[in-house]
Amino acid sequence: MPIRLLLFGLGAALGVVTVDIARAERGFSTALTTPHGLTALLGAGWALLMSALALNRRLSDRRTGVLLFVASYAWFLSEWDNPGTSSSVVFSLGLVLDAACPAAVAHAVLAYPGGRLGSWPARTLAAAGYAIAVGVQGVGAAAYFRPQSQGCSPCPRNWWAVADVPTRAQSIASWGVQAGTAWLLALIVFLVCRLLTSGAAARRSTGLPTLCALGYFTAVAIFYLHSLDRGFLGSDGLDGRLWQTQAGALILLAAALTAEVVRARLRHRELTRMVINLGDTATPSGLRDAIAERLADPDLQIAYPVGAGNDHVDAAANPVALPPPDGRAATPLHRGDTHIATLIHRQGLLDGPGATDELMSGTHMALEHGRLHAESLAQLAALRASGARIVTAGDEERRRLERDLHDGAQQRLVGLALGLRLLRLRSTKVPRRLDLAEQELERAIAELRRLARGLHPVLLKEAGLAVAVEALGQTRDLRVEAVPRVRFPDVLESTVYLMVARMSANRPTTVRISACDGQLITHLTVAGEMPDLADVADRVTTLEGLLTSRTEHGETRVTALLPLRCPGQVAVSGP
Repeated sequence: MPIRLLLFGLGAALGVVTVDIARAERGFSTALTTPHGLTALLGAGWALLMSALALNRRLSDRRTGVLLFVASYAWFLSEWDNPGTSSSVVFSLGLVLDAACPAAVAHAVLAYPGGRLGSWPARTLAAAGYAIAVGVQGVGAAAYFRPQSQGCSPCPRNWWAVADVPTRAQSIASWGVQAGTAWLLALIVFLVCRLLTSGAAARRSTGLPTLCALGYFTAVAIFYLHSLDRGFLGSDGLDGRLWQTQAGALILLAAALTAEVVRARLRHRELTRMVINLGDTATPSGLRDAIAERLADPDLQIAYPVGAGNDHVDAAANPVALPPPDGRAATPLHRGDTHIATLIHRQGLLDGPGATDELMSGTHMALEHGRLHAESLAQLAALRASGARIVTAGDEERRRLERDLHDGAQQRLVGLALGLRLLRLRSTKVPRRLDLAEQELERAIAELRRLARGLHPVLLKEAGLAVAVEALGQTRDLRVEAVPRVRFPDVLESTVYLMVARMSANRPTTVRISACDGQLITHLTVAGEMPDLADVADRVTTLEGLLTSRTEHGETRVTALLPLRCPGQVAVSGP
């Protein structure tokens, strides 16, 4: 049998036993000397029991449920100090626990939700309540009270009595009433301040139970204030009406707590339906849109952790700055020890107790899927960025080699050629070998220049793609239909130039280049079969582009689409 059912059954039995105890000596029972007192007694106690049972079904509220079980027991035990009972154990328990119900209710309210006392004022108030109600008013006063010596010969034995000092018992009881009054006033002030300073989400979930608890503690405080003059907690007509008010407030408190449980279940079902319906919004932003609609925050963002650092990205792997720079709140979502995501939302949206747990209970699978998807996109983006850096580094290395060949070996060969010419001018008879050396040297210089231009043409870097392609058309059968006279990112210009040069090397070629819709588009038509463009295709793919080709009627048509990631191209003057 679940422990909660056992605790519920024990509380229900306590209610029945308490009624029998109250009937033993009706004049000493507050419930039986007050109109509709039995209804108030059983209604308040059993309402707390049912609320405790409802809260105990939720893991996050299980501790609060146990505290409510204790509060319901304490409510019933306040009738057990009836001298008409035949059990000294019952009578002794009633003496020390007569005023324990407010302390038990205070503990439950201060710890709600979650069942833990989150701040030192709350812990202090909870401990002080038990110390005053049970320690001072209960054990302290009972230790010096023997009912038989006070003229109650049929009264059961008080097991707590260590001496019979009526004046001391009265003094301790009076101190307890004074201390209890001060404690209740401090408790009311604390609850009011906590309610006023809490966020909007917290007020939505705990506001109504806190107001009902304030009603209960206010009635108890008035009861204590009414008892200050006499020095003990009595049961006159006003006390009876205040007791009925306390019972009504406890019933409302139990109803408010149960209603919050029902509301949380409805929210959980709504979240579950939302996740089920995510199949209809299976886009990178589908989960974000669904949660944003559920939480009524259209600007909500979901940031997924990636890598070993503190980097976060959205569902499309775009970087997300944390903490948010615009003053919005960031709430991390965990599943066990795993950080799944961080919600960026307006302030106070998830401040309510259990708000993140409810959100995670319905969406953790979708969030985990979103995190893995975003992580894979981030890894793919990192891989592409690494490939682009490699391509750029290769271009830079080719430019360096071209510059070294031009400024180094080529300059030396040109100097050597000039020296041979000077030698020819000074000689009256030119040896045949000198002519052969000059011819070989000129061929070496021409070959070196061709090699340097193949590595990286100087015009491409200095004048741009349009001028470089047009210059290429002057040395081969290449018809240039259109080339934008703007500068593009170096790596894009070198990729397009390499493709044009490779395809037009040995056959007639037509080229048309345009920039449209954020893409650099190159159309090439070459007579015959397409040459090997494997390395060019790798470059295009690395730059997140697309290379397609088709051959028909003896012609090969190649189209390359390269995304323009660098805005603000610079215009270049030209013919």
